[in-house]
This record gives sequence, C-alpha cells and structure tokens, in this order.
Amino acid sequence: MNRHLFVSDCGVVTPLGADKASIAAALFSGTSDRLTLRDDLIVGRSVLVGTVDDELPALPAGFAGHICRNNRLMLAALREIWPSVAGAVNRYGADRVAVILGSSTSGIAEGEQALAVYRQSGAWPQGYHYSQQEPGGLGEFAAQALGISGPAYTISAACASSAKAFASGRRLIRAGIVDAAVVGGADTLCRTTLGGFYALQAISKGRCNPFSVNRDGITIGEGAAAFLLSRDEGPVELLGIGESSDAHHPTAPDPTGGGAALAIHAALRDANLAPADIAYVNLHGTGTPLNDAMEGQAVFSVFGSETPCSSTKPLTGHMLGAAGGCEAAFLWMMLASADEAPCLPPHCWDGQADPALPSLHLVGAGARPVAGPRLPMLSTTFGFGGSNVALILGRPC
Repeated sequence: MNRHLFVSDCGVVTPLGADKASIAAALFSGTSDRLTLRDDLIVGRSVLVGTVDDELPALPAGFAGHICRNNRLMLAALREIWPSVAGAVNRYGADRVAVILGSSTSGIAEGEQALAVYRQSGAWPQGYHYSQQEPGGLGEFAAQALGISGPAYTISAACASSAKAFASGRRLIRAGIVDAAVVGGADTLCRTTLGGFYALQAISKGRCNPFSVNRDGITIGEGAAAFLLSRDEGPVELLGIGESSDAHHPTAPDPTGGGAALAIHAALRDANLAPADIAYVNLHGTGTPLNDAMEGQAVFSVFGSETPCSSTKPLTGHMLGAAGGCEAAFLWMMLASADEAPCLPPHCWDGQADPALPSLHLVGAGARPVAGPRLPMLSTTFGFGGSNVALILGRPC
C-alpha cells in the first residue's frame, strides 16, 4: 500500500489577506502593517491584534445554528479548496472523506456578545443559540457545508489544535477508515482569549518581538486554513509528523525544551530525514520570554545555527488554534511555488538578539533556502499544557 500522503490543495485566510496570492505578497515581503489597534477586547486598554479585514462569506441557508465569525472564517478557507474536495467526494464517496479541524475558542465571541445583550436587557438576543459557540461546532459545520458524511470532529488543544488535525487525518487514512481528509482549523478574536492572556501578563505592549532581548509577550490574531489530505498525488507531500506532551505546567512550557525537541526528532524520524535535510523552520516564535527561551534551546539542540528559521507571528499575530494550520499553509505556498528555491518569510523583529538564547539563523527579507529536489520544511507548534507538534512538508519525489 502507498503510504505517501499528499496535501493536494490549500485554502487560507489570515490578517495578511483572504487568498493565497494576497497572503504570499505580504508574507514574503515582511509586510507588518496589517495589525490593528483595538480598544474593545480588553477593558480599559487598547491592544494591537491581527484581524481579518476582508469581507467574509455569509453562511448558506439552513445554518442558523452555526452562524458565527469562526465558521465564516472557515468557510472562506474552504471555498479555496471546494473543487478539490468535491472531486474527492466524487471519487470515494461522501462517507469516505473525514473532516478534522482545530480550534481554541471557536464561536465564543458570539456568546460574549449575547451575554452583553442579556445583561443589559434581561433577555437573550433573538436568534442566539448555544450551538453558535459550541467548541465542537467547527468540524460539524464544515462537514455539513461540504456535504461530507465521514468522521467529523474538532480538536481543541490550544495552540496545537490545527496542527494536530494533520496527525488525526493521517491516522484515519492509514487505518483505512477514510480515503481523504479535510484538515486545518480556525480561531477568532474574542475577549475571553485576550483577557486570559492579559491576566497571565503575556500580551505584548505592541507588536510581538520573537527572540529579541526586548520581547515582552504575544500579539493575538485570527485566521483559518483548510487542506485536502489523501493518497492522490499533489504538489506538496506530508513527509512527517511528531507529537509529544510535556505535562510540565498548565500554561508554562518545559524550560528545557525537551518535549519540543522530542516532537521535532519524532517528525524527522517519521520522514526519514536528518536535521541537515531541513531547508527551513517556521518557528512557533510567540515572543513571550518563556516560549522563546524554551524553543530556542529545542531548535538549536536539533538544528544548530545553520538552518534558516523565522517566526511569522509579528506579521499575523498568534492565531492560536489556527496557528499550526495557517503556518503549514505558509510552507505549502512555498513548496507549491514554481520557484526552485522560493523566498522565505523574513523574521521581523528589532534585531536585538537575547544573549541568553542560543543563536538561531533568523532570516531577513529576500532569503532563500538551499535548493533541493524535495525542499523539506518544518513547522513547530506548541500549546498550553505542553502539547507539541512538528509538521514536515516537502515536494514529492
């Protein structure tokens, strides 16, 4: 049996744009002016966030119980891969395609808005229903919208959610339960998330500044990504996945970086690759003192200071449950490019390295990887509770 799995199509929506061409133009030039100052997310404070300003599609008729911004973000990403998914359904049958998506807060913003109305008027707003904010609603909505009757569910593992969807989709295909899977995820700005991170003193005073001596926290963003995963050959191959769990602390990462390094090594073994084979690493790179210290040790312990790296969160904000999926989409866009050695996303920061951190090869604008036939690229995603995922994508042989 062919064990190769391909990522035949990709749809993505981020603060950089609502289609791959717009996102690529901003991403590879290091455009950092898409962040917005908002004063409605944290009481008494303005905060810089990454918002999707493009108009989002309305949900089709019959989806009243699923109306929320999170599902509209997902629908925008799904529309980019709709023909590919329809082709998979025609080939295999609707019951042989799965939908596994990741989200952290799902439609909780609609619940916040409804609660504000209730507190003011004593009545819930007309048309509001709990299902609009249900954490598992994302996968259910997407399956219904796509006309898919195979396994459908949502993974909520904080920032690792949409990266873990790749692993779940691959397991279902390899187990013979389905022949294809729609994977990815979405997450939306809401007061619960911003307030929680503010309470943890983890919100940056401005744009996040990963791996700088001056870093002071994260910048939050929103986005969505969707992929079609199957054995049908496509422009990008899923080469390896590594997962681990620190179980170190509910919110703080293991300071040694041991769990993160374990996930990276597992992905390399899964792909049958050596560290020197990796052409680029998209870092989790949140800009918090603890994450960057941990990740710097983990990445340096595996790759040293030679492998090109960057964090894209200064451009988009940390898209939380959608981060792993959207950053995998950035890899997909590079690998699906006709360029033998495509441009890499620049690491946008103040350039003042923290002497307490290992020296990583943080690339600037215009950097390109060493060309190779497969060009394997790795993305790291680390969530609360020490949920670690490393994905490796590459070009088919």
